[in-house]
Amino acid sequence: MTKISTLDRSAGIAVWRQIMETLKADIVSGAFEKGSRLPPEAELAARFGVNRHTVRRAIAALTAEGILRADQGRGTFVAAAPLTYPIGPRTRFSEIVSGQDRAPSGRLVGSATEEADALLASQLEVPLGTLLIRVKTLRVADGVPMIAATSWFEQARVPNFVADYAESGSITAALKKAGIEDYRRKETRITAELVEAEDARQLGLALGQPVLVMESVNLDPDGRPIQITRARVAADRMQLVVNGA
Repeated sequence: MTKISTLDRSAGIAVWRQIMETLKADIVSGAFEKGSRLPPEAELAARFGVNRHTVRRAIAALTAEGILRADQGRGTFVAAAPLTYPIGPRTRFSEIVSGQDRAPSGRLVGSATEEADALLASQLEVPLGTLLIRVKTLRVADGVPMIAATSWFEQARVPNFVADYAESGSITAALKKAGIEDYRRKETRITAELVEAEDARQLGLALGQPVLVMESVNLDPDGRPIQITRARVAADRMQLVVNGA
């Protein structure tokens, strides 16, 4: 790492900016690897012989440049390149993440049963009041939260989905256990909104940060809707790519 002595308080350059450039040089040189956690503010303040406010300003500037990423409750990390996430007829989180040399995983956050309201009944092509399974999941790449999602399935078609997903962490695997060997994306609608409190906790985002919202419908091999999902994506960690027909 670049040594403290490189800071020159007589150079006419703000100390926080010198710290910012020093940390940037450390990152470029590989002293801090992509995805690694930055030392705590107190440790950096001791390293540079400054107060924590000065260090915090340098970190904020690097975060604004996209070089660092602040995860609420977890710390500050060296930002990896955004995950490229293609949207097409076959959209599989695990395959996409694995194909970019990252480790995918899925976590079950919560589940419940509910009756289909008019919108869900229309999207899943089931009668109003049909019993549905609602599943909340968190999709992760290399330990970094990427997507907080809520999905709905007709309970009669996938009665053991919650247990199967909790075991495998894979929607594809859980559907296969229910006898649904494959599925394809019918459509994805993409919008943006400010992150809500629950998603901010799950994704490690500060309140007020933007998230991309993907509302999608998946069909089984017979063309029947099998899954409705509303996914909230950490906008600074994922680049959505819409494939052509």
